[in-house]
Formats: sequence, C-alpha cells, structure tokens
Amino acid sequence: QVQLVESGGGLVQPGGSLRLSCAASGSIFRRSTMGWYRQIPGKQRDLVATMSAGGSTTYADSVKGRFTVSRDNTGDTVTLQMNNLKPEDTAVYYCNGTLFAYNYWGQGTQVTVSS
Repeated sequence: QVQLVESGGGLVQPGGSLRLSCAASGSIFRRSTMGWYRQIPGKQRDLVATMSAGGSTTYADSVKGRFTVSRDNTGDTVTLQMNNLKPEDTAVYYCNGTLFAYNYWGQGTQVTVSS
C-alpha cells in the first residue's frame, strides 16, 4: 500500500523549533523526490522544501537558512527541521512524494507559530 504519514506538528512560540517527519510506505518513494508543502486556508499549496532521490534540495526563499530537509538512508523517511519559526510559517504542512506522473500526499499536520 502506498502511503505517506506525517507527524510532529504542533504549537510553538516565535523563534522556536519543530521537527516534522514523514514515513513513506511503498518502494516507489525510494526513487521519488520527497518533500514538504504548506497551505493556509483560502490559499494554494506552496512548496517548502524537497529532496530528490539523489540528494538535491530545493527550498522556498522564505525558509532558506531556517529549514532543513533530509532523508534517511533507505529513503523511506523524510524530515523537515524547522528553526527560528515565524508566525507566517503557520500552516498545514503536507508530505509529498513525486516520481514522473505519480504524485502522492500525506494527510497533513498543523503547525502553529504563536505567542
């Protein structure tokens, strides 16, 4: 069964840190570009950070220097380390796996940055 399951969201104060994890079920993800997108109500879902199967990374300008995306050696888990969080980082964060025409999403996890 192909599945992505996120964990690690929550409430954090500005300047704090959170770590999101995504567990991937299905061998397709080992060859996929994996990453994170986020969405706030009424807005489109935007790229946060991705990592290809070969290790190349892409980051949104707004998170460069604060967020780090990584994958374990098996490629089955992708992690987003978020530091120096800002209120504008508040959103539902979705794990994504993409390979050619295949595009999979997790169920999303809420991240709220507020004092």
